[in-house]
Amino acid sequence: MSNKVSKTKKMLIEVSRELFAKHGKRNITMNDIAEASRKGRRTLYTYFSNKEDIFKAVVDKEINYLSEELTKAFACDCEPDEKLKKIAITHLDTVKQIVDRNGSLRADFFRDIYEVERARRKINEKEIQMIRNILQEGVDQKIFRRMDLDLSSVIIFHLIKGLEVPYIRQKLTKAFEKNKEHIINFIFDGIRLD
Repeated sequence: MSNKVSKTKKMLIEVSRELFAKHGKRNITMNDIAEASRKGRRTLYTYFSNKEDIFKAVVDKEINYLSEELTKAFACDCEPDEKLKKIAITHLDTVKQIVDRNGSLRADFFRDIYEVERARRKINEKEIQMIRNILQEGVDQKIFRRMDLDLSSVIIFHLIKGLEVPYIRQKLTKAFEKNKEHIINFIFDGIRLD
């Protein structure tokens, strides 16, 4: 029974995401979601109290996707400097992909940044820990300079995160997209020993 419940809830979240993406959160009602999902309002209210609860679930789902992609990048069997680049590029590309696929919802993500940041808090901590582990591995292997790992991992995380908005809003030109790997190399060259 719980598997069916889980499937229904996931379906309601995805239908809501699609509606929000197409029409914007403000223009969608609980009735619209119930109708589009071919479920009754009673079913919808079984899982969610209101539209804000559904929006939070959509944001959480998208943030979890970012976490999954970062976990895959972190699992890469490669040198620490390559893994760090992979984390940075995966972060930027995945955030851009999430925002791009959510169309009209993009404005809601930026308008309701507090909700997005609330959802990201755990993922941010996880990513900072991944970066710290990569830095530790790089220092141990004498690929990276000795450094304050806690401070450096937070700074690197915020450096990557700071590129999100201009990257998403396409303020960074196609030249950035084309040269992304070289730019990431330039940023991280300061921590390499060679």
